[in-house]
Amino acid sequence: MAIRVLLADDQALFREGLHTLLSFHVDIEIIGEVGNGREAVEFTIAHQPDVVLMDLRMPILDGVAATRQIKENVPATRVIVLTTFDDDETIFDGLRAGAVGYLLKDVSSDKLVEAIRAAARGEGFLQPSIAAKVLAEFARLDHHETTSRQSGLIEPLSDRELEILQRVAAGASNKEIGNELFIAEGTVKNHVTNILGKLGVRDRTQAALRARELGLI
Repeated sequence: MAIRVLLADDQALFREGLHTLLSFHVDIEIIGEVGNGREAVEFTIAHQPDVVLMDLRMPILDGVAATRQIKENVPATRVIVLTTFDDDETIFDGLRAGAVGYLLKDVSSDKLVEAIRAAARGEGFLQPSIAAKVLAEFARLDHHETTSRQSGLIEPLSDRELEILQRVAAGASNKEIGNELFIAEGTVKNHVTNILGKLGVRDRTQAALRARELGLI
């Protein structure tokens, strides 16, 4: 059965070119074209396409709002953003709204078809340049979360101290930790002393309990 696709873009010429391009693939069927977000939502509710190729900057209702409404009303339909905008805010707005893919309009036809097929299978698809931005944001959020968790400490723990704290909480001795991390036992002991001071506790057991309270382990 062919993948039923809706094209949502306010540029008629672009829609026509896209329609022609995708028509060469027998497993893809273009079932409609719309020029604004409201029409995209209405068409999707009425016809329930498998995949919507969604531009973001459209009149009446933009692509982000349209994507959100589609996911609320027809959750089985998969939305792929196809746009010229690659700034971080726009990317994350589209993905937060429920899009499973994000492609720029300079993407190759092969990658576009690959993304449509992936979406129809229930998989996500991000253009490499977009994926890099998403991964960078995840890394930033993870760092922010770790920093926030440590906000109650006298002094934040270093990455090495966090590694050692996790092993202390698991009951490992200084020697065992040293062997696992390839550092001297005396170095581990110094790190543990620093960890106890930063956590404001007296011993390893209290350190483990305090770490759990702070969500560090």
